[in-house]
Amino acid sequence: MDGEIARSIYTLQRPSGARRPLILASPHSGSDYPADFVAGSRLDPLTLRRSEDSFVDELFSAAPGLGAPLLSARFPRAYLDVNREAYELDPAMFSDPLPDFVNAASPRVRIGLGTIARIVASGEEIYAGKLRFAEAQRRIDELYHPYHLALSRLTAETEALYGGYLLLDCHSMPSAVGSVCGGGAADIVLGDCYGTTCASPIREAARRFFAERGFRVAINTPYAGGFTTEHYGQPQRHRHALQVEINRALYMDERRFVRSPRFDDIAAALAALVERLAEVAEACLGEPAPAGGRAD
Repeated sequence: MDGEIARSIYTLQRPSGARRPLILASPHSGSDYPADFVAGSRLDPLTLRRSEDSFVDELFSAAPGLGAPLLSARFPRAYLDVNREAYELDPAMFSDPLPDFVNAASPRVRIGLGTIARIVASGEEIYAGKLRFAEAQRRIDELYHPYHLALSRLTAETEALYGGYLLLDCHSMPSAVGSVCGGGAADIVLGDCYGTTCASPIREAARRFFAERGFRVAINTPYAGGFTTEHYGQPQRHRHALQVEINRALYMDERRFVRSPRFDDIAAALAALVERLAEVAEACLGEPAPAGGRAD
């Protein structure tokens, strides 16, 4: 793919030094809203941003300097969600019939948050009218597939060096849904799809890292992990994936979509997390293979 086109779809920041077995992805921090999408919405531009993981790519911007590539989508989640299967679509949103291969029955579609979302995260309906399937197909072809191709290449590169990888899928959550089952509120939610996508020592290292710094941590509640974690996490094959959700109240004003005074402190803590998880991943996977080879 041409470099200029790729940069309009995603930003890929590669390591400036030695490569580590850690990859970071930020699928929901994109804020490039197409004009025709905004014009065709029932919502004002600020309300459309309620599904956005604002500034998460910036919070993790230290990662490339620490040896971990950072892939960030440029397009917004309200327009296309790459943390879904390619075709999780709601038939009620479309004026024409959907192909048989569409997954119209997924739980995420039922709540309005499929690959093409019906609502923003706060529940408001996005579209003033119905879409045609051709529009969904265009977004999937032009945005979804290139993003996952880039992510797949990063995982393959890292696996060729280390025999595996740790993918950290980076998100933020509204403070209103940060409550956990046991009461109180979570600052951080770590998701490994209930122990199926990441070795427990890696998840425990992340949990301990945050807890030691005074953050309230929940595991798999209310977010266990989405498509990215499920798809790329195969710990039995040394492919680990862990989702991290950060309470937005820690680093931003959720009403005005601006960074709060704590932003730099949270970013510094996350830089230390990247360094810690890179060390843990190296311990789990071993030393990198010689040039042109693969780790055992």
